[in-house]
Amino acid sequence: MEEIRELKERLERERPVAWEELPDIGLYMDQLISYMPRQLIRYGEGENLTSAMVNNYIKDGAMPRAEGKRYSRTHLGCLTALCALKQVLSVKDAALLLDAAAEGQEPQALYAQFLEELDRALDVTAGSLDASDREEDLPDLAMALALRSYADKLACQRLLELIRERRPQPEKGKKSKSGREHPAD
Repeated sequence: MEEIRELKERLERERPVAWEELPDIGLYMDQLISYMPRQLIRYGEGENLTSAMVNNYIKDGAMPRAEGKRYSRTHLGCLTALCALKQVLSVKDAALLLDAAAEGQEPQALYAQFLEELDRALDVTAGSLDASDREEDLPDLAMALALRSYADKLACQRLLELIRERRPQPEKGKKSKSGREHPAD
């Protein structure tokens, strides 16, 4: 089926850019918003990133504040990860995960780790698609993908609970090691 082949090719080919390819100059909010759609695969209209969403992520401690009114590679990397993770996690859980993963790592290393995991996940999903599938196979394929997502989400939620239990809870408004403020629970 042509649509399956196209989906498989996009999953195999389209990736966020490497750290070194992210803009190395500070971007203003409107530039940030216009840059982000090229970072992740999208189908249909979906939810567009807005300045209000970015401001809420900052306010909630999910990403660092702008440097003046400019956003750096660190912001772009963090926002790319947040936009991917929020498809399956709450913003609060995505922030917890990124904050835990950031401990002891520079933003560039964390972004590289994110890209590696995303690459692996996209390749696994692409590998489960077969362009020779027929239209009548679509429900079975969609069911298998949905149930794998369900199982992965269950495991992820439990791991996040374990992370949350083991992390010291900073006082509200205190910054974490990654420089992000922790959201209030």
